[in-house]
Amino acid sequence: MSSRQTLLTTTELLAGYHVGGRPVAIAGPVSLNIDGGRMICLLGPNGSGKSTLMRTLSGLQPALGGKIDLLGDKGASLRDPSRLARKISLVLTDPVRHSHLTVYSLVALGRYPYSGWLGTLREEDKRIIAWAMEMAGIEGYAERKMGMLSDGEKQKVMLARALAQDTPLMMLDEPTAHLDLPSRIQIMQLLHKLARTTQKGILLSTHELDLALQAADEVWLLHRAGGALEKGAPEDLVLNGTFEAVFDKEGIHFDKDTGSFHIHAGSSKKIGLMGEGAAAFWTKRALQREGFEVASEGLPSIHADGITWTLKSISGSQSFTTISALLQALRTLTISHEDIH
Repeated sequence: MSSRQTLLTTTELLAGYHVGGRPVAIAGPVSLNIDGGRMICLLGPNGSGKSTLMRTLSGLQPALGGKIDLLGDKGASLRDPSRLARKISLVLTDPVRHSHLTVYSLVALGRYPYSGWLGTLREEDKRIIAWAMEMAGIEGYAERKMGMLSDGEKQKVMLARALAQDTPLMMLDEPTAHLDLPSRIQIMQLLHKLARTTQKGILLSTHELDLALQAADEVWLLHRAGGALEKGAPEDLVLNGTFEAVFDKEGIHFDKDTGSFHIHAGSSKKIGLMGEGAAAFWTKRALQREGFEVASEGLPSIHADGITWTLKSISGSQSFTTISALLQALRTLTISHEDIH
């Protein structure tokens, strides 16, 4: 198997702004690589600098320090829009202002770096536009006006425009924003497939932590303060505690066993849970939402087999046919400190 091409490299890159003539660093210094054939998800809490880093990497704003090497071109492409447009396609969260354009016309703008000033589309351009619209799931929208689309539909159009640009590197700032859950999953699957089949390098920022953990080849994880960045396989960042350190807040806990967040109600009540499979998983989640600390044994305890839920305590036992009924009993029963403590 041939080695992947390195598309972008940074060395001690510092991203931020100038405020009153003084530099204000938001993210970095970071040294990073984006290779072809890989999808990287940029994650972090609000205010950690995801968009600032993305805009710096894409050439929309200058770096405060460090170096960017884009396809062997040490920064020159970032200063030349015509060269940059053939190397990086960019999807931002900025609202689409051209409401009078048809969907086809906007997607066709992705071919502008190749069509010249007159914008004449060759047959090859038209084929790529049709492919991009099909990939984004908007092949039936060609004559619709942008102003008539929902936010989610507009997001798919902007993705199609980036696909039509056909660059080796794609950068997307929250591409699943405004989309419903099935569409978010489809977009993440599409981007992962594109990275594999076309050897494009894809960098996207997202708040979809669960989808990123499933789809990303690599995660860049920005801390809230100081601009520090951790990078690696998502599984490694889960197992070494990085996700917990970055995202844990009061009342919220990242569970490395399931790769999901749990909401804690702030109670110290303890309860045992026995069972396996989906019934035990969802019972545990419901109990944690109710403020219980769930253990594998002890009294009181619940046995969940997916058909019945049996609550046992020193006062006796009760059986329920739904989790809802079980929770209602736990809320309303007068249970002594010997029962739940």
